[in-house]
Amino acid sequence: MKCDEVLGAINEYLDGETRSALCEALQEHLADCHTCRLVIDNIRQTITLYRSGESVSLPSGLHDRLCAIMRERWAAKLHTGGKQQDRVDSYPAKHSGD
Repeated sequence: MKCDEVLGAINEYLDGETRSALCEALQEHLADCHTCRLVIDNIRQTITLYRSGESVSLPSGLHDRLCAIMRERWAAKLHTGGKQQDRVDSYPAKHSGD
């Protein structure tokens, strides 16, 4: 199994919905691929944090910098004919959490 195949099956693997043969192939790949193990571990940690429902504070100034970058990209998108370059570009100028 190759890394791109692992990435294509990550959701099923993490949800425990993979067939046993696919699951074995994923586990064999993960045993030898440090990069894919890091990706899987990062996703698991993200899911765990999300499920815990705990609020995590951002380092000082990070929230403002992120919002400024997203606003700049949003404005650039509006001035370039509305082409969406990536998911971050679709963030609105004002967020209710600001």
